[in-house]
Amino acid sequence: MNHVWSVDPRTGGPVEVVARETAPDEVAELCDRALEAAPLLEAMGRQGRAGLLQCLADALERRREDIVALADRETALGTVRLDGELTRTGYQLRLFAEVLDEGSYLEAAIDHAGATPMGPRPDLRRMLVPIGPVAVFGASNFPLAFSVPGGDTAAALAAGCPVVVKAHHSHPGTSQLVFEVLVDAARAAGAPEGTLSLVHGLEAGAALVAHPAIRAVGFTGSLSGGKALVDIIERRPDPIPFFGELSSLNPLVVTPRAAEERAAEIAEGIVGSFTMGAGQFCTKPGLVLVPGGRSGDALLGEMAARVRDLDAQWLLNEGIAASYARGTERLITTPGVDVLARGRAADKAGFQAVPLLLATSAAGLPEEVMEECFGPVTVVARYADEAQLLAALRRTPSSLTATVLRGDGETELPARVARLCRQRAGRFLFDGYPTGVAVSWAQHHGGPWPSTNSQHTSVGTTAIRRFLRPVTWQNAPGELLPDELRDDFLGVPRRVDGTLRLAQERPAAATA
Repeated sequence: MNHVWSVDPRTGGPVEVVARETAPDEVAELCDRALEAAPLLEAMGRQGRAGLLQCLADALERRREDIVALADRETALGTVRLDGELTRTGYQLRLFAEVLDEGSYLEAAIDHAGATPMGPRPDLRRMLVPIGPVAVFGASNFPLAFSVPGGDTAAALAAGCPVVVKAHHSHPGTSQLVFEVLVDAARAAGAPEGTLSLVHGLEAGAALVAHPAIRAVGFTGSLSGGKALVDIIERRPDPIPFFGELSSLNPLVVTPRAAEERAAEIAEGIVGSFTMGAGQFCTKPGLVLVPGGRSGDALLGEMAARVRDLDAQWLLNEGIAASYARGTERLITTPGVDVLARGRAADKAGFQAVPLLLATSAAGLPEEVMEECFGPVTVVARYADEAQLLAALRRTPSSLTATVLRGDGETELPARVARLCRQRAGRFLFDGYPTGVAVSWAQHHGGPWPSTNSQHTSVGTTAIRRFLRPVTWQNAPGELLPDELRDDFLGVPRRVDGTLRLAQERPAAATA
């Protein structure tokens, strides 16, 4: 099999071999082990898996210095950014431990036997159970928070699903190191062998998705990569759920009043957002709608000045660098698109990209500007009036986010923008910037196609719902029911005979 090389994006050269590509028979063996582990991982119960997640977070923290250093060498994202990302990774593991302890994710419901207007009803008890082994594809742009120890892995393990991760070729060394840290911690926590596995290589990824033991796929990456995996899934005898975060333009609207009131502040925020992490965020604002007139002119002047002060930035890998070059060339050569500002020229070392600020008109918005271009570039579209603004928004593809920056106390135009964008975005922001996705109970990181292909989120506590399925027990003897569906169990919220009942502490007499 081919060697898997770790490459330094700052030089563009290979550094070391960290693994070899995983052969199809090895993938099959790992998937079979995951299938054997599934009932044992579920049998650990909510508290056992919560303890497992806490142990994984603690283990990552103990190796923080080594992990951050290697991730920086493989991604050029910088130790400050990666240190924060590791903190986020540990936080989301611990948050899912809290989800397990709280228990409402089970959607537990009990309908006792009894008479109804439609006749006698049997005893029915329903809750969500693990879907089975899950394949997770690590993302290039977040080597920790969306990769081997990332949110998909945390959500699947919390649900009770073993995980087989396809390491991303941009950071194979980081993937391997983190995997070894997690496996040792999982063993120490009493998790079964096969709870977590890792494969390398394109062929291994295809074999993983095709394996009959795999019951769902979590993917963060390109639209073309996601479509390739969907094609494999559709050829399976039993197609399975595919949860993909794929492509997003993330339009951002600046109202005339906002541009007039705080042009310099907005310019700083927008440029900082679309160049953050070298523009390699799925939530990067790729289209900025700015009013015409003097206030819009002033805003563009401020943005252009800031872009000219930026140095070239390192991209994650050779493929992304080549795609950025093609994408920006396509945009620059599109009729009606002008270059407003360029950053400082790159030298020849590594996978570098020069930040770009482009401009066009919102009237007759070119199709080319509505395709995501991964990297430090955005397109400003000037609109003459509200009708032109709303018409342009109607033509934009659905996205993970949409944003409006308002004037002081302004509500009417922002409300109209929000109503329109709610149909085509999963998260709508007021007076902020979309880069940065907080991990919380109320977060949603998803949107209509092509941003994602599902109703679910890949960030936040409800990400666990992707890896669960409902089961109903009918007329089951009490001793054969899961604990959470027994009459005397009070530890999770449940809907009993139509009434929502919150979790309670078990009475002392009942625990004696």
